[in-house]
Amino acid sequence: MKNRLIVIGLLGLSTLTMVAQPVDVTGPDGKLKLTVSCENGEASYTITYEDKRMLETSPLGMNTNIGDFSKGLKLVKHETSEIDRVYTQTRIKTSSVHYQANELVCHFTNADEKPMLVTFRVSDNDVAFRYTLPKSGETGSVRVLSEATGFRFPDVTTTFLCPQSDAMIGWKRTKPSYEEEYKADAPMSERSQYGHGYTFPCLFKVGEDGWALVSETGVDSRYCASHLSDSDNGLYTIAFPMPEENNGNGTVEPAFALPGSTPWRTITVGSSLKPIVETTVAWDVVEPLYETENEYKFGRSTWSWILWQDNSANYADQVKYIDLAEAMGYEYILIDSWWDKMTGRERMEDLVKYAHSKGVDVFLWYSSSGYWNDIEQSPINCMDNIIRRKQEMRWLQKIGVKGIKVDFFGGDKQETMRLYEQILSDADDHGLMVIFHGCTLPRGWERMYPNYVGSEAVLASENLVFQQHFCDNEAFNACLHPFIRNTLGCMEFGGTFLNKRLNRGNDGGTIRRTTDVFQLATSILFQNPIQNFALAPNNLTDAPKVCIDFMKQVPTTWDETRFIDGYPGKYIVLARRHGMTWYVAAINAMKETLEVEVDLSMLAGKTASLYYDGKKQEPLLKEQLVKANGKLKLTVQSQGGAVLVQ
Repeated sequence: MKNRLIVIGLLGLSTLTMVAQPVDVTGPDGKLKLTVSCENGEASYTITYEDKRMLETSPLGMNTNIGDFSKGLKLVKHETSEIDRVYTQTRIKTSSVHYQANELVCHFTNADEKPMLVTFRVSDNDVAFRYTLPKSGETGSVRVLSEATGFRFPDVTTTFLCPQSDAMIGWKRTKPSYEEEYKADAPMSERSQYGHGYTFPCLFKVGEDGWALVSETGVDSRYCASHLSDSDNGLYTIAFPMPEENNGNGTVEPAFALPGSTPWRTITVGSSLKPIVETTVAWDVVEPLYETENEYKFGRSTWSWILWQDNSANYADQVKYIDLAEAMGYEYILIDSWWDKMTGRERMEDLVKYAHSKGVDVFLWYSSSGYWNDIEQSPINCMDNIIRRKQEMRWLQKIGVKGIKVDFFGGDKQETMRLYEQILSDADDHGLMVIFHGCTLPRGWERMYPNYVGSEAVLASENLVFQQHFCDNEAFNACLHPFIRNTLGCMEFGGTFLNKRLNRGNDGGTIRRTTDVFQLATSILFQNPIQNFALAPNNLTDAPKVCIDFMKQVPTTWDETRFIDGYPGKYIVLARRHGMTWYVAAINAMKETLEVEVDLSMLAGKTASLYYDGKKQEPLLKEQLVKANGKLKLTVQSQGGAVLVQ
C-alpha cells in the first residue's frame, strides 16, 4: 500500500469549562494564533500571525434541518491536545511529512441545547477546522441548509481569485469546471465575473503583513464541494453549488449520517509566500479511505489529442505515439476521446498488446456521462452507471489497461462527489488509476484514494491550442499555478510543448510565445504524478536535442519541494528534489528581463547543469557553479525560463 501512517503521539489532553470567554490556541512555534469567541449567541474566530491580524472576526456555524447552529450558541467547554504524526505520500509535493499541530475542540450548544463541536488544528502556518454533529435522540441524519462559515480579511487585502462560472454554459454545457481566468492583485470590492463567487483555492495578500490561502479538504461522498461567495465588506462565506449544476440533477444541500462531520476548511498564512507554496495541509488532516492491493506506477506519457485532436484516435496514429513513448522512455500513452469509434474495441485489444510490446502502458479516455451535458465524444454512459461501469472496468483489466481519464463532470453537488468516489473505488478493484478532467479541485484525494493520480481543474493546455489569447497569457497563468491551484492538489495540465505552432504539422494554428526552456521548466513547476506531456513525434527531429534529452530524464514524483522566490503572475523560482537530484525551475511572465539573486543552499558549492535561453531564445546548456554560500544570480528572459539540475 502506498499510504503509510505512523502516529508518534497524541499528547497533553486537558479540558476546561469556559462560558463566553475567548479561547486561544497557537501553532507549535507560537507565531500563528487562533482565537475562538462566542458573543451574543454567535461563534467566531480570528487569526493572527506574528501578532499581525490575518483574519478579522469571522463567523462560524451552520443551519440544518435539525436545528440552527449559527445563532443562540453557547460555548460550554473546550479541549486541547497535541498532534505529532509522520506519514508518507508518493503523489504530492513531498514524500514524507511530519505534521505537528495543536488541536482545539470547542463544544457549543444551540438555543435548543443541541450540541455542535468545532475542531481546529493549528500548525505553524495552517489552520484547519470542521464541524461535527453528534447523534441526538433518534435522529440519524442531517441536511445542511447553509453554512455561516466565513473569512473576513483586513481592508488592505488584495486578491488572486478564479471566478465560479455560471452552470450549464460553455462548450456542450459542461461548466462549471474550474477553468476561468484569474485576476491578480484585485481589490476585494471587485465583484466576481459571474456573480457566484470564487473557486478554491483562493489567495489573498494582506497588505504588507503577509499572505493567506483559503481552501477545503476531505470532501468525499458525504458532502458537497464548496466555494467562496463574493466579498461583503471583506467577508467571504462558504457557498454551496448552484441548483442548475449537472443539469439540475442532485440536491444543493449536503446531507450526512449522525454522528458525522463536514469537510475541513483550511487557511494557510505566512509573512511570505514560502508556507503557501510548501503547505501540506490538504493531506495532513485527512486519512486514506481504503487500502489497495495494487502497486501503482507513475511516470510520463505521450498524448496525441492535444496537438493532433479528435481525428487522431485511430490505430495508425496511436501507433506513432506509442513509438514516441518508447523513443522517449516514457511509461504511458493516453488515448483520448473517440477511440471506441476510430480504433474500435477489438482493435484496442491489439493496440494495447502492441504498446506492451514496446514497454508502454495505456490510459483510455471516457466521458463521465451524457445526461447532464451535451457531450458527443465517446465512449459515453460507461462511468455513471454502476453496472455498466463495472462491466467496462472488467474489460479494461482483462486487456491490460492501467488507467482511465474521465471527463466532463460539470458540478460540485454531493451527488457528483459521490460519482467521483464510486469511480475511484471501482477502478481500484480492477487495478486502474484515475485522472479526472473537466472537473472539480481535488480536495485531499491523493491521500484519501490510493489510485487517484490527478485532476485538471485549471485553464489547462488545451486552451493554448484553442485560442491565441491563452498563448499570449501563458506565462502569466503559469506563474500563478504554483502559488494557488497546484499547491493544494495534483494538477493534470497536459503541457510542455516543443512545437512552435500548436497544430499537427507544426505549421499552423496558435503561436507559442514562450521559449523552449520555459516549457522545460513547467514540467517541474506543474506537479502531477503522471504527466501527459504535449510532445509530438515530429519533435524527435525538429526540436532541439538538448530539450529532448531533458524530457527523457525529467521525473514526475518528488521527495521535497522548496519555494525559492517569486510573485503570483510575475515570476516563480521553485526547487524540487527527486531522490538525490535537485531540479530548480524558473519562469518569467514580466515584460522585462528578470534578474534575481536566489538562495540555493542545497546546491552550495556544487556545479549544476543550467538550461537557459540564448540571445535568440534558443535553448542552451552549460555548467554552472553555485557559490559556497548558496547564492546564484539568475537571468530569465521575458516569457523565458531557466532550469538547474544537480
